[in-house]
Amino acid sequence: MYTLNCKGKLLLLDKPLVMGIINATPDSFYDGHLNKRLDEIVLLAEKMIAEGADIIDVGGQSTKPGSKRISEEEELERVLPIINAIHKKDTTIIISIDTFYSNVAKITIDNGASIVNDISAGSIDDKMITTVASLKVPYICMHMKGTPDIMQHEPYYDDVVKEVLDFFINKVDECKQAGIVDVIIDPGFGFGKNIKHNFRLLKNLNVFSILQKPILAGLSRKSTIYKTLGVTANDALNGTTVLNTMALLNGASILRVHDVKEAKEVIELFEAYKKA
Repeated sequence: MYTLNCKGKLLLLDKPLVMGIINATPDSFYDGHLNKRLDEIVLLAEKMIAEGADIIDVGGQSTKPGSKRISEEEELERVLPIINAIHKKDTTIIISIDTFYSNVAKITIDNGASIVNDISAGSIDDKMITTVASLKVPYICMHMKGTPDIMQHEPYYDDVVKEVLDFFINKVDECKQAGIVDVIIDPGFGFGKNIKHNFRLLKNLNVFSILQKPILAGLSRKSTIYKTLGVTANDALNGTTVLNTMALLNGASILRVHDVKEAKEVIELFEAYKKA
């Protein structure tokens, strides 16, 4: 069983956890969560908490394919009021900050967040890993080939599972050497991978268990689902449930989702299935 020390609050992963997504961006790929006003965003977070979210993940940078990077100052303007407001409403909830800027990580951790979720695994800001180590918080380390603006321009792998696994073998060691105690690995579904790559990673997700780290699966409403089904992101909840179930069967410890209630139901049924 894994545990995560979130600034003194211990998260037990004796069963899978749900991370609810809060996108403080004007151009998320899924418009079901586009809320411009702070009070609406806080209400969404409260709804997720009531539905059983274990972690609320707040991000201010759009990382959908083709997105353009914003400055750390603009990102902070988006995320800091949200994190402050959620933390003020509920000091017990675990908040993660979805950022690749070390300064954003530091400021938000000082203001209520207690996990850093970095899509770049320290490749965009070379101070990130040492900053997280100094903050003594868990680090979600994701694999991404390229950067969001170009990552979906015909991504290629000789063997996607081997390449991603090799990446994490090196990255987990780098984090350990820096002094990060709690590392969560995220294969990065949709980040520099085509649909075939994503299904290959999902099918072989249990391979990553050799790293002896919690595995996060971020599949919610992504193009692998809606393009395969010929629908839109708004109609991809059922497909998300199916792939989340596959992820759990193959060793995922955390589901990062837009729809908390449905993900909690997946986990409840999965736990009952395991005990049968």
